[in-house]
Amino acid sequence: MNAPVQNPAEVTPQAGPGRVEPAQSQRINAMATALSVGVALVLVGAKLAGWMASGSIALLASFFDSLLDLAASVTAFLAVRYAARPADNEHRFGHGKAEAFSSLLQAVLVAASAIFLFVEGGRRLVDPQPVEAGIWALAVMVLSLVLTLGLIRMQTLVIRRTGSIAVTGDRAHYSADLLSNLAVMGGIALAVFAGLERADPVLALFVGVLLARSAFNLGRDSVNQLLDRELPDETRAHIEALLTDDPRVLGVHELRTRAAGPLIHIQVHMDLEPFQTLKEAHDVVVAAELRVLRHYPAADLLIHSDPKGYGEAHGRGFFDADPEPHDGGAR
Repeated sequence: MNAPVQNPAEVTPQAGPGRVEPAQSQRINAMATALSVGVALVLVGAKLAGWMASGSIALLASFFDSLLDLAASVTAFLAVRYAARPADNEHRFGHGKAEAFSSLLQAVLVAASAIFLFVEGGRRLVDPQPVEAGIWALAVMVLSLVLTLGLIRMQTLVIRRTGSIAVTGDRAHYSADLLSNLAVMGGIALAVFAGLERADPVLALFVGVLLARSAFNLGRDSVNQLLDRELPDETRAHIEALLTDDPRVLGVHELRTRAAGPLIHIQVHMDLEPFQTLKEAHDVVVAAELRVLRHYPAADLLIHSDPKGYGEAHGRGFFDADPEPHDGGAR
């Protein structure tokens, strides 16, 4: 028996901004970033003590990574609060891009951590040093591994709810940390139990590569939001399906979308029956807005109604060519 075909307008993409009311999004993101700050504080203290006892370069690298994580987590903690502020006279589109600035700063900090690892790991590769108090150092890394796993799990759940790029940036730090912690543990274990002193700096360099890749991906996503990149195709298709889920809507065109922290902004032209009253056209547009807001309560919509077959082109100067040809232009 074939499964019933579901209306595409009712199939909401699973992740991304705009899905949660700004106040609720702020509460969820604030909880996630506060926990992130707490975990970072514990790891900074534990890794500093572990490095002082062992002298492990990999553990020192992990300490600096956690120190940068702490700075980034504090930045994210402040950014999600500022981003959730309502629009005011000076910021009519809200403050959502504060999250993207926070995420970009996190990318810079991760890149700085990677550079430090490359420099220090290369130096220790040439001049290897023994690792002391290896058991204590391994215990520190086990603690770090457990706390990082728990934090990443919680951050993943939050991102599924709010799509916060600030929390996404924070998770990027700790996801890299998860791999780096395993690498550091392996380097310490090989240096202590197998006498392979160069394993410590080699694995530190490996962690540096992981951090560099994480910094690139995070920076790219942050810049995309700051430059008003369109929402993913899946989300745009869902928004278009919601807008046209009404026989009175004869089509939509020139759909433009962008994200700003927990908010999304949508502009679109809607083709309507040309000889209906202004009140009737208004009712169609309001109904379309309500359909979108049921799925994207943190959306700011601007819908321009065109009489089908009579509407002139709008805003074409933004493009070298019309990306979405339609039949609503002037005849």
